Parts: sequence; structure tokens; C-alpha cells
Amino acid sequence: MASRKNGGLDGGEDAGSVQVPSNDVVPRASSDDGVTWKDAVAKIRHIQQINSTPNPNHPGYVRQKQNGKRWVRERLDALLDRGSFSEIGTLTGKSIVDENTGNIIGFTPANMITGWGKVNDRKVFVTADDFSVRGGHADGGIQGKAAYGEALATQHKVPIIRLLDGSSGGGSVATYLAQGATYIPPLAGLGQSMSAMTIVPVVSALLGPVVGLASAKAVTSHFSVMVRGMSQLFAAGPPVVKQATYEDLSKEALGGWEVHARNGTVDNVAASELEAFQQIRTFLSFLPPSVYALPPIKSSLDPAERRKEELIGIIPRRRARTYDVRKLIELVVDMQDIANEPTQRSVSFFEIGATWGRSVVTGLARLRGMPVGILSSDCTVGGGALDALGSQKAARFVNLCDQFGIPLLNLVDQPGFAIGSAAERAATIRHGVAIMTALYHATIPIFTVVQRRAFGVAGGALSDPGDGLNTRVAWPSADWGSLPLEGGIEAAYKRQLDSAPSPGARDKLMKDLLAKFEHVRDPIRTANVFGIEEIIDPRDTRPRACEWISHAYSHLLPPRLSTKQATTVPFSRKYKL
Repeated sequence: MASRKNGGLDGGEDAGSVQVPSNDVVPRASSDDGVTWKDAVAKIRHIQQINSTPNPNHPGYVRQKQNGKRWVRERLDALLDRGSFSEIGTLTGKSIVDENTGNIIGFTPANMITGWGKVNDRKVFVTADDFSVRGGHADGGIQGKAAYGEALATQHKVPIIRLLDGSSGGGSVATYLAQGATYIPPLAGLGQSMSAMTIVPVVSALLGPVVGLASAKAVTSHFSVMVRGMSQLFAAGPPVVKQATYEDLSKEALGGWEVHARNGTVDNVAASELEAFQQIRTFLSFLPPSVYALPPIKSSLDPAERRKEELIGIIPRRRARTYDVRKLIELVVDMQDIANEPTQRSVSFFEIGATWGRSVVTGLARLRGMPVGILSSDCTVGGGALDALGSQKAARFVNLCDQFGIPLLNLVDQPGFAIGSAAERAATIRHGVAIMTALYHATIPIFTVVQRRAFGVAGGALSDPGDGLNTRVAWPSADWGSLPLEGGIEAAYKRQLDSAPSPGARDKLMKDLLAKFEHVRDPIRTANVFGIEEIIDPRDTRPRACEWISHAYSHLLPPRLSTKQATTVPFSRKYKL
């Protein structure tokens, strides 16, 4: 067997220089007839067979299996529709040729596989790292494949799926010796990635240690998912970190899901590779193939006029009590049939970012089979107040919906920006302005339902995204103002309250003041002066939302799309490495 040299993998993996054992490559006898191209075709097929056939004795393949990970081509089979994969670059790799016979006696495949495929019968482009070949480093593969593939997918206006495992073509110090010189680091295909982000959906699955260049690719995505216990993400791995900062950390402690699924670097977490692939399929099912197409509509058997009785009591009468906002969402959006389970149905809501920015709830769902973005808050986390991470999450999600023309169902229960020293240190107001700006500049249809609180600047921005021109209703449970009444009374009547002769007298004065204001906080009083356009029965929320989205897809989105198509800037077909 050919030797495996230790490389400088900054992810801390023993990558090695991989070569296929010569006894596993059956020499192909030349049969050139001197007339046709049959021998050349046979040579091509021979290399393709070597490239696509796993070697169970190969150390890299063995290690992949020992770590509970699928081989790269097994991943493609699990992700894509059966038989739909059409590879580009089937011959890329490094051959070892017998100098005497000219036969191939060894072959190192490129460490990235690229090609076309289908997900739910819709065309996609896939780039998949093979960690068994030099840990995904550039010196183990063909650097141009990823850049070419992402530029090609953007030109053809189809979604891009990345299966990341290793450095995804990133650098290694071993390259210096091979080249005989160091080099200024190039963008290495990230330019094509950033261009793709403006045109087509880009999703990334983190399926192992994702290091350096691959970590940048992971976040240059509209949606990313990592596998719990299997994947990690870091700019540099533990050996480099130990050398630079003297921290002796495991890969999981440095960049596991507990780190990056809680700080917003990665959107979602999956329990397995298969679950990660299912999340990708689900995410893409809501999105158009590019910004130049409408989101895909599915048939729905869920009646638009469905009115769920639970909605009339889901908001507690006592304002300090919490409720389950996800249950509320489920009662409004479509129920859908489960494949191969004719008697069962599931909720169409697909949550994005459940593990970070948890005061905000975002996700995709359907109304009458039409994709819709869901933006709300979770009153069980910090009272639902808009903190720094929640603001980042909300802004990112609104921008996603606006980019791909997905209407937004905006369910408002917003007590205001998070306050206190921790909120100030986290620059909450700066990040909060990001969601305000995203909503203000969004051109997608937005249907706002003020279900409970709308206080302060944050409450105003979320409940009035149209700056006075909104498609908006409220529930009878709505409560709004510049400040929550309780805190506002404390501020406005501080002198009187502080001069009360005893704590008991202070409490009585506070109760009297609250009673004095109670009647004016009735949302019907606001409706009397047209401060809210309409107050509805909560059970009518789904029928109202379905009517709105039907109009949006038939009358509002098509002209919006036509304008975008008319102002298209041709995408450059060139790419630079």
C-alpha cells in the first residue's frame, strides 16, 4: 500500500496523502485499434469506475465509517432523488501510471464531488467534500471545481447545496513544499459564493470538522445545519489555537453545536446526517429556484375557512402569564398530509434558528399551499423582549423572505427592546435597528396581527412595518403604547409614589393609578379613533390570512417579480480562482 504522509490539517485531523492501493486498481490492458476512439473511451470509463467505487481497505474510508459518517457518495445518494445525480468532473484526480506499461496502478480522487441532481423533483447543484482525501485540503483535490460549480449553478439559476466536511479546498502548509513557495491567500471561490447568494438559494450541511475556508462557506449560506456530536466549525482547529492562544480545547468545546447553534453562526441542528438532509429538502421546498421565480405552490386540502376554537383562549387574560406561540402558529398555518401515512397529518411550519436568538421565532410555513414566512416572539424567553441575537435572527429572516419573494405573516407580541446592563453591552439597540431597517425596506406583502403587546420603539417597528400603511389587524388581547402601563406609571408618577408614607400606601396608590388607566388601554378605544384598522376574533385569523396570501400571490408578487426580471444585471459567466 502507498504510504500516507502526515499533513498540516489545521482542523487537527490526521489527513494524510491518500492513494488507492495498487492491488485494488486492476490494470487495464490497452486495446487501441488505431482507428476508433474505443480505447480512449475505455480509459475514461476505467478512471470513472475507480473514482466512484469505494475501497473498504482505504484508511480514509475506514476512518469515515469508524466515526459513524457516510462516504461522500453515500451522502449524495441519501440527499438526492434516486438516480438523479449527474456528476461534473468525473475524471478529476491524480493518477499513478506504470512507466513501463502506461497502465494506471493508483489513483487519488479529487476531494470534492460536484454535479447536478434533484431534490423533490427540482433541479439543484451539489458540491460534496470527501474528507477521506487530505481532509478536504486544496492540495488533495482540484481547486477549480467548487468555483466553477457555484458559478454554473448561479448562471443556470438553480439552488446550491454544499456538503461540508473538512476545509473544503482550503489551504495546508503541505502545499508550500509542493509548490516550492508560499502564496498570498486567494478568495478561493468565495467570490462565486457571494455572487450566488444574491441569485439562488444556497444551503450548507456541516457533516464533520468544518475548518478555515469551509467555515466561511458554511456561513455564506441562506440556511445551514450541523449534526450534533459529528460536526464542528472553527476558523482554525485545536492545534493552531493551542499554538496561538495557549487554549487546549477539544474540537467540540472549540466549535461544536453548543457554541455555534447558540450564537447564530449556524441556523439549525440535526441529530443525524439523514435528518440534516431532510431539513435541507424541507427548506428548499419553500423557496423558488432563484430570485427570478415565484415560490412553489403546493395543493392543500386544509380549508382556508378553518377556525380553531383554541385560538379564542390561547392568550391568557392575566397579562403576566405566558403561552405557547408555536402552538398558536400551528393553529393558523396549513396542516399537510404525511407521505405514506394517509390517515396522519403534520403542521407545515418549519422553524429556523430555534436554538439561538430564542426570544424571536422564525420559520417557513404554508397558507392554502402557498409559502409564507412566520415572524413572532416567544414570551417564555426573556418575556419576548427583542435582544441582540433575536434582532439579528429576525433581520436575517426578513431579508431572506424579501430576497426570494416570500410573503410575511407577522405575529406581534413585542414588549420592547431588552433592557439592562447586559443588553447595553450586547449593543442591543444597534442590532435592533437592523430588524427595523429590514422591515422598513422590505417590498414583500406583510400581514401583521397584533396578538398582544406592542410597546416602545421595537413594538412600533414590528406592529407598523408599513410606516402607517399596513395590512394589519389586532386581537382583543392587544395591549400597546410607548411604555407598558405598569412601568410607565412608575416613571410618570415617581414623585407621588416615592412620597407615600408606607409601602402599603405606595402599593395602594399604584393600584389606584392602574385602575384609573385601565379603561383607556382597552384596544377598542384605539379602534374608536382608527389607531388600529380592525380588531378581529382570533378564530378568524386563518381565514383572513388565507384571503390575504391568495391576493398576494395572484396580484402583488407577479408584478414585483416582473420588475425584478426587467432590471436584471446579467451574471458574469467568468470565475476567478
